[in-house]
Amino acid sequence: MAKTVLETKVIIVGAGPAGAATSFFLTKYSIPHIVLEKAVFPRDKVCGDACSGKTALVINRANPDWMDEIYQRSADFTPSWGIIFAAPNGKSIEIPFTQRSAPAAKAPGFTVSRLFFDNFLFEKMASPFCTIFQNASVKTIARHEGRVSVEFEVGSDAFSVTAPLLIGADGDKSITRRLLLPELAEPRTSAVGLRAYYKGVTGFHSENFIELHFLRELLPGYFWIFKLPGGMANVGVGILSADVRKKKINLRARMQEAIENNPAIRQRFADAEMVGKVQGWGLPFADARQPISGDRFLLTGDAACLVDPFSGEGIGNAMYSGMLAAEAIKKSLDAADTSAPFLRIAYDDVFFKRMGQELNISTRLQQLCRYDWLFNLVVNKAHKSEALRNTISGMFCDMDLREQLKKPSFYFRILFNR
Repeated sequence: MAKTVLETKVIIVGAGPAGAATSFFLTKYSIPHIVLEKAVFPRDKVCGDACSGKTALVINRANPDWMDEIYQRSADFTPSWGIIFAAPNGKSIEIPFTQRSAPAAKAPGFTVSRLFFDNFLFEKMASPFCTIFQNASVKTIARHEGRVSVEFEVGSDAFSVTAPLLIGADGDKSITRRLLLPELAEPRTSAVGLRAYYKGVTGFHSENFIELHFLRELLPGYFWIFKLPGGMANVGVGILSADVRKKKINLRARMQEAIENNPAIRQRFADAEMVGKVQGWGLPFADARQPISGDRFLLTGDAACLVDPFSGEGIGNAMYSGMLAAEAIKKSLDAADTSAPFLRIAYDDVFFKRMGQELNISTRLQQLCRYDWLFNLVVNKAHKSEALRNTISGMFCDMDLREQLKKPSFYFRILFNR
């Protein structure tokens, strides 16, 4: 079989949100790159379909016109102004993402099906600096003589591409991680999620707050309901993989039981109908102690195991890591240094300096969810105290305030009204 030989500055394996974000910023830096994507767009990705302000931040930095387009396309994107936390006892608190500064203020987050959103990002990758191969099957990845080479096939055509740097944006079962970071070769599925689409769900917040219900039967996991355009909703459950194995949980059955029997939920599904089927996927939680780069390569998104341990957010962290990876690549190419020590300083250290505290706090919050009495206590007190509601609200925007959730003194003050 004849082989086509290619050369470029950067190879990106994967064209999901992490790969797309990396491509956006490489284009801004005028750095030629080749993207290898195993699927053909549009393609679906099992997910919760919720995008936080972090996603909006990265898109806005890439091109503000794209965010304007998102806000204008109400048939495809649903703006969200906050989040609802429902305690095991059924009581809930509403947490605005931000205060409206003007009547025309734009929502900081949104929900959108991954089938549409990933294709939206994919189409924005087109540029003179970006060459994309879809339906690309990666066969080998090797490092030699200061460069990285990837052998891949598209149908019956064989290719070999070589570059100084490679980006692994190929998900939690990343071939890049498996071949280039063997100490973390196994898929890091920390939690399991199930997702189904429903039409006819009722009772949504007027400003489309996303909902996390910490049901007693699912702790330390949770049940979510996210409103989507066209009368649809993304409904799902997420729980730690270790708990599923230890307790032999049938997650699909637990999800259905909650919909049918939980008093805080069942009435909202009285006239609802599932569209399609329940689908599952793994969630690789972030760990600030693990490397996310090495000699001549960087990992982004799920390939780097960057899912938020508390909220399960993956899209925002994936795109943020892609943006920072592109910045590190520019520094690396400018310095003609693609070594592991250089990339660790330019990428790993920068990412965890900006995100490490948030991820560590999220890990602690996830652990606290095991104590349903504690969750009930906080929510009950928040119902009675506007000051406490405002404090918790601020925790989602101010990391110094959010740090208080880790401290026993915070709960002591709540308990004794201090």
